Amino acid sequence: MRATVRGPMQNSCDVLITNATVVVPKAGVIETDIMIEGGRIKSLKPPKNVSASKKIDAKGRYVLPGAIDPHVHYGVYTPIDEAARTESRSAAVGGVTTMMRMLRLYDDSYRAVEKQLRASRGAHYIDYSIHASILKKEQVEDVPYLKKKGISSLKIYMNLGADLNHIYMDLEPGEHGVKDGEVNMDDELLSSIVQAGAKEHSTILIHAENPDVCAEHIRRGKEKNFSGLKAWSDCRPASSEAQSVERISALGRKFGANLYFVHIGSNAALDAIIAERQKGHANYYIETCPQYLTHTYDFDSITGKVVPPIRSKSDVQSVWSALRNGIIDTVGTDHVANRLDMKKGKGDLWSALAGFPGIATMLPVLLDQGVNRDRISIERVAEVTSYNTARIFGMYPKKGTIQKGSDADLVIVDMDLEQKVTPELLQSYSDYTIYDGWKLKGWPVLTMVRGRVVMQDGQVDRKAMGHGRFVSR
Repeated sequence: MRATVRGPMQNSCDVLITNATVVVPKAGVIETDIMIEGGRIKSLKPPKNVSASKKIDAKGRYVLPGAIDPHVHYGVYTPIDEAARTESRSAAVGGVTTMMRMLRLYDDSYRAVEKQLRASRGAHYIDYSIHASILKKEQVEDVPYLKKKGISSLKIYMNLGADLNHIYMDLEPGEHGVKDGEVNMDDELLSSIVQAGAKEHSTILIHAENPDVCAEHIRRGKEKNFSGLKAWSDCRPASSEAQSVERISALGRKFGANLYFVHIGSNAALDAIIAERQKGHANYYIETCPQYLTHTYDFDSITGKVVPPIRSKSDVQSVWSALRNGIIDTVGTDHVANRLDMKKGKGDLWSALAGFPGIATMLPVLLDQGVNRDRISIERVAEVTSYNTARIFGMYPKKGTIQKGSDADLVIVDMDLEQKVTPELLQSYSDYTIYDGWKLKGWPVLTMVRGRVVMQDGQVDRKAMGHGRFVSR
């Protein structure tokens, strides 16, 4: 007969967070202490006289579930063994505890993912997962294999085809330079990916743009020597997003797929998804990015070039409304770890690279522009940056919430802390940011991944490099 363990074991833990104002998604804001043991949350209602190896006083600050960035590009301009170190460090600065990589491999077989997984081990400060971009018909056969490897989400680039079929691939571990590839997302390939993904119950991420429409507009724009971000928006019109939403939705309904629309920033795209969602027979999820909440095409810098483009003031207002009203499910960053000399190309609109860094500014932007300006609540921030993402991508309740048994992935935020944004503050490989010089009020002051503090007061613990683990889903 085993004796019942009482007293000291129940009253002890590795970490005790005291005086916490905890944001628990779907449950509200509660005042409590948090007991953490073995990397997980032990209790939100600790007994009296708890002994802890480490105590953290969170008085006057919110404790949120660690942010999950579902949309990160790293390993493209530097190999993953280097990019993981810099970009997971930047993520930790921004209160992100899990980052999801948009992997693009040009091999015929996706079994080449093994090399990427090996090179990723020991190189992350925070936890990480993978979306597999399916770029050619040979890769479709590996969708069941990817599911067994814990990669249960696929990316479709509907924007690739016609004259716009070039894309940069992820580098081999240890490789430098850039790797270019051609992708033609025709009807046959599109249908086979949706069918294979639906069969495996994988979530299918959709970049919705019509390449034929965009190619024709870009050709005319180049002929007329257009410049500026308004011209870029005109050359990739929001109507092309709406057309692609309708096209993929027909397949989604046919196969009963889970469709997740990435980086939605236009009213036309939102309306198209809402209309298709109402028809049923497929699951629809919508992601937006901070840039579609903060920037318009009046932004006078080539650094703001992105695909899809940043749009009008009216579009920005529509995105805020959709975020507030629950139409948008998640916020991701579409973070691209490139540098300014690469980004600018030859200094003109057409040669400049699309994409920019953003993983470290996601939470600060939502706290400053959202919560502190009464556009959205702190509870909504926790939903769109963590809870919803975890549920959609099969991480919940291990991730995405603050409850007994969940991973102790936590971020403590100071809503009164105001900081001027600089590239140095964000600690990415990238040496620029579209928020350079902005004063944002509301910042993460502590980032914890599975019970370990990886960032405190802007300083990342270099000894925590390698703490991050692959999240199998």
